[in-house]
Amino acid sequence: QVDRYLYHLRLSDDVLLDVMARFQAEMVKGLGRDTNPTATVKMLPSFVRSLPDGSEKGEFLAVDLGGSQFRAHQVKVFDDGRQSSQLDSRCYPTPKEVTQGNGAELFDYIADCLSDFMETKNLKHKKLPLGFTFSFPCKQTKLEEGVLLAWTKHFRVRGVQDTDVLSSLCKALQKHKANVDVLALVNDTVGTMMTCGYDDQRCEVGLIIGTGTNACYMEDMRHINLVEGDEGRMCINTEWGAFGDDGALDDLRTEFDRELDLGSLNPGQQLFEKMISSLYLGELVRLILLKMTKEGLLFNGKVSTALLTKGKIEMKHVSAMEKYKEGLSNTKEILTELDLFPSEKDCVAVQHVCTIVSFRSANLCAAALAAILTRLRENKKLLRMRTTVGIDGGLYKTHPKYAKRLHKVVRRLVPTCEVRFLLSEGGSGRGAAVVTAVARRLAAQRRRLDTTLAPFLLPPGTLQEVRDKMRAELEYGLKRETQGKATVKMLPTYVCGMPDGTEKGKFLALDLGGTNFRVLLVKIKSGRRRSVQMYNKIFAIPLEIMQGTGEELFDHIVQCIAEFLEYMGIKGARLPLGFTFSFPCRQASIDKGTLVGWTKGFKATDCEGEDVVDMLREAIRRRNEFDLDIVAVVNDTVGTMMTCGYEDPNCEIGLIAGTGSNVCYMEDMKNIEIVEGNEGKMCINTEWGAFGDNGCIDHIRTKYDREVDEGSLNPGKQRYEKMTSGMYLGEIVRQILIDLTKQGLLFRGHISESLRKRGIFETKFLSQIESDRLALLQVRRILQQLGLDSTCEDSIIVKEVCGVVSRRAARLCGAGLAAIVEKKRENRGVERLQITVGVDGTLYKLHPHFSTVLQETVKELAPQCDVTFMLSEDGSGKGAALITAVAKRLHNVGQK
Repeated sequence: QVDRYLYHLRLSDDVLLDVMARFQAEMVKGLGRDTNPTATVKMLPSFVRSLPDGSEKGEFLAVDLGGSQFRAHQVKVFDDGRQSSQLDSRCYPTPKEVTQGNGAELFDYIADCLSDFMETKNLKHKKLPLGFTFSFPCKQTKLEEGVLLAWTKHFRVRGVQDTDVLSSLCKALQKHKANVDVLALVNDTVGTMMTCGYDDQRCEVGLIIGTGTNACYMEDMRHINLVEGDEGRMCINTEWGAFGDDGALDDLRTEFDRELDLGSLNPGQQLFEKMISSLYLGELVRLILLKMTKEGLLFNGKVSTALLTKGKIEMKHVSAMEKYKEGLSNTKEILTELDLFPSEKDCVAVQHVCTIVSFRSANLCAAALAAILTRLRENKKLLRMRTTVGIDGGLYKTHPKYAKRLHKVVRRLVPTCEVRFLLSEGGSGRGAAVVTAVARRLAAQRRRLDTTLAPFLLPPGTLQEVRDKMRAELEYGLKRETQGKATVKMLPTYVCGMPDGTEKGKFLALDLGGTNFRVLLVKIKSGRRRSVQMYNKIFAIPLEIMQGTGEELFDHIVQCIAEFLEYMGIKGARLPLGFTFSFPCRQASIDKGTLVGWTKGFKATDCEGEDVVDMLREAIRRRNEFDLDIVAVVNDTVGTMMTCGYEDPNCEIGLIAGTGSNVCYMEDMKNIEIVEGNEGKMCINTEWGAFGDNGCIDHIRTKYDREVDEGSLNPGKQRYEKMTSGMYLGEIVRQILIDLTKQGLLFRGHISESLRKRGIFETKFLSQIESDRLALLQVRRILQQLGLDSTCEDSIIVKEVCGVVSRRAARLCGAGLAAIVEKKRENRGVERLQITVGVDGTLYKLHPHFSTVLQETVKELAPQCDVTFMLSEDGSGKGAALITAVAKRLHNVGQK
């Protein structure tokens, strides 16, 4: 008969898994900007963005409002390697006239108690940071602000709801002349998580099961639509007590739950809390016992005054009656005190009721907690997860069976989570101090990080200055008198025309510009069905060849050509050839190119100052297997411009933003003093990578740029390229990471062996890390591949460093390009210029933000130019063939 009454209070694992799924759905609803207004589980952002890392230190004050007593705390946190702290507290009663009065009285009372505490502890002369634990649902827009949504736990203070409680506290403290610096508003649940997180860095969930009940956990920012930004994590205060207020738990609520709710101060609200918190469980037991007695199942049907009196049975009675080791003596004693004269059978039945009621509480709590743990595991994309739940509250601490039951059910519901339950010591007060300490640590770290990265943030005025200096250097390079001393060499390419669509024939193209060498056969068709077909083969260039002798390098190139001709079956044909040679060359004609200097890691001897076309012809003669008609030596930038020019006649600029950085453009012959003739145009290969080698941009170079330059193969050269090209950006990032680690801002101050290795941080990692689609978890995995054991906070900083370095590169590149397009506009003598830039290079193509930032910068610095950016499809191969074809066409026209 007793079981008949308790049947609906028993919950099977299937029911609990269903509750778990319902709660997960509510969490998602609460996190969404559009769905949050109708969500019962409000998922309130706490603006606590980091767990303690053990480096926190200092002296703090904390005040704690939320229960029958108000507490003031003095907390000392020691950075002694043992993560120790010292807590000194004092309790003050919270009289009913304060908890049911008006807001001014409440905050005056808090300020009065704190002043008394500070006087007692002789703290009046110190200005200490203060954290305020306020255990009621608040909407926060920052850590130091919180608007009260609703009172709970029998608090009914007038004029406080919908106001900022921290602002009210500050006013009261000023009135009392309390010398404190209020830094943080903290929910008691968050305080519990932070207290336990100080002792165990795996702790990322906080749970309160006492007078009230609530949970918080660290959620990924990308899932919190209520807050701007998607980097890192933030603690979410679920306010799960209101779960079911929309009827989601109606099928599980019994007639006793409904009766209890109707008799409460807030009917229809906090329904989940009313099913599991200690404030209501005693009353639930009373209602069950009352009905059973009325039906003659208990106490011979005699209803005592105690059973009719609301609140007469408290949680302490329920806990005491469940002490089975003491048999039925406790139960009999408590019931007798309540003027009930139980038989042994009555005592067994009452004990049974208490057990089922508290067991249901633990079951429901476990289901909601299991939902949070599952979400954490899924966020981390782990099959199994180890984590710690920080826990506080009278029900958990004092009930003889509650903790064991809760642990057992949680582990059964989430077997994929290895959960440690850690009891909070010092609770919400110590937690508020830890939150304040973490906030102060983060603020100090932020200041140091900002100072480190500030030199990379180039304001508009600085970029305009870079644009103007680039323009001046372009002019020096074009003038006969200054060209010898110019850093931007403005090399004539003798490419004097763009494709016009009549080009046709078969051409060979060579492409040398990095660790891979390509040989291509290009078939160009003209007319209405004009097209370009390409066949190519890639060959590696070993490091010993790159840095051996010139003869070895060109013999290797010819060996690769021979293999390709054999492969294509065209060894006997004497085809016109275009040679893409992506290094600075001084040209006297289209088929003569004298190497000015190696870049990109090449160091082959006896090449600088030599004609690379002659060296190629010599190597072909040495092999004596085939002959080729070398028509043009081409820079990859020129090839890019020609490829895009074949599609868009308006394309007169080529840009490479990849391993190296360079620009070419069609310049009016009358402006090129170093070449005879004033008619028409010629493509100029600027070789702008050397911009700044004369010291003109030294004021924007950072200590990291200097370290990268000094450790390079060509110190003091290609300074602009070293700030803008893919070959160097990763190394700049590595230098910054080392410095930040030395400052203790990264990797717990430990510089790993891998971080010491030059070149370990490749530019491709910047592109991956900065991808908008990449979660911080994946960023951590990339860092782990590099041997860097990072926390979530480390990953945020690394991502920010990568962003700052790549953004500066794009902005500097944009400033240089703005100088070119402005020059083109002036050359044409137009008020508004429409022009296309052909672009190639992995940095431009693969980096998620580089191209956008570059384009925005050009628009900003050359506002009278409408610039279209066109991606080149195989500029260096197809372009070399097109230049060869154009050169052949122009040569034939000249002969006619």
